[in-house]
Amino acid sequence: MKKTLFIGLGAMTLGLGTLGIVVPFLPTTVFYLLTAFFWMRSSEKLYGRFIQSERYKQYVQEPIVKKNISTKNMLRMFIAIFIVFLIPCIFVDSIVMRITMACVYIVHVVGLTWYLKGKKNRKTDMKTNLIKIDEGNKK
Repeated sequence: MKKTLFIGLGAMTLGLGTLGIVVPFLPTTVFYLLTAFFWMRSSEKLYGRFIQSERYKQYVQEPIVKKNISTKNMLRMFIAIFIVFLIPCIFVDSIVMRITMACVYIVHVVGLTWYLKGKKNRKTDMKTNLIKIDEGNKK
């Protein structure tokens, strides 16, 4: 029963994720991660086929796992997030809500930029600093 439920939920999230490629307010990556979660726990065959697919590699593996995302794709992601955050700001007439949404958007931009672009450089910097510390201890 659980296996059948997870296979069905995985198929549904795969469909929503694929639809999210063309609809800006549906998060493709989130739905693809859910698909992997459901299929990993229900069907090795479906999970294996899914993680080998080009869509998975393009929307999950490269940008999230490997943190290999181009500036163009980051801008597209931030524009999509902006549109999603803009919708309630248009329909709800509350300055407090608009300021809150703006602050949350800024935190998203800064946090995602730091996570996706900053980690590569920090690992290199940490190794360099550890070598410098080690060399300082030898003297």
